Amino acid sequence: MKSFLLSLLFVFTLVSCSKSNDDNTNINPYLNVPSVNFSLSLNLPEYNPLKFPGNSVIINNQGIKGIVIYNVNNDLYTAFELSDPNHIPNSCSKMQVSGIVATCQCDDENKYDIVTGKYSPEDNSKYPMLQFRVVRDGNTINVFN
Repeated sequence: MKSFLLSLLFVFTLVSCSKSNDDNTNINPYLNVPSVNFSLSLNLPEYNPLKFPGNSVIINNQGIKGIVIYNVNNDLYTAFELSDPNHIPNSCSKMQVSGIVATCQCDDENKYDIVTGKYSPEDNSKYPMLQFRVVRDGNTINVFN
């Protein structure tokens, strides 16, 4: 009986072990997760808006269609892919940013909050924006996945 219980416990342990979702596993069928790893110096004039909460900067040469970086409060920054997560990348799927709203240029005009990445208004059937990690180190902002 002891060996049966030990075997059952062993099997349960193996089944319950799973790979962490912290490795940026892509569950979105529309977007492949691009490798992203770059730094921005806040000493450069083009990134000056990121010194102040409520401002964002778009980096066009990164990600799939570009990346928007938003300063929430000087300690917290967000970074999201600008390709609409609910479309296969195409000529109209690059989103335009106005304030904290990113809007798809396709006919459906999907809208997302660049602070949270969520579809607006909330709709659990829609994929959220693809998010990247952001760390501020002094006057340098590092964006990576």
